[in-house]
Amino acid sequence: MSLVLYFVVMGACMLLLSRVLPGFVVSGWGPALIAAIVLAAVNTIVRPILFVLTLPFTIVTLGLFLLVLNALMLGLTAWLVPGFQIHGFLTMFVASLVLAVVGSIWKAATKK
Repeated sequence: MSLVLYFVVMGACMLLLSRVLPGFVVSGWGPALIAAIVLAAVNTIVRPILFVLTLPFTIVTLGLFLLVLNALMLGLTAWLVPGFQIHGFLTMFVASLVLAVVGSIWKAATKK
């Protein structure tokens, strides 16, 4: 149940971002929930592979490249999910920061 609620919270955050952040477009609850699920899958499958491949950049930038990697995962999600679009890298970067903060708060709040 907690996992379903997590996806609902992330979907709601995406819908809120679409109202506040120009260039971040979500056409409704359906695409928002699908985007939350796809983002989790992309972060589970693709992100570790890209992390290993970009490890030198991550070391040189003292870990700051991970923020760019998060933005790229959100961009991949937008590319895969119809009804979910992001226009511009800065919008993608800011949205990924907000989603990461919301996800971290959720994990801290539900930790047992």
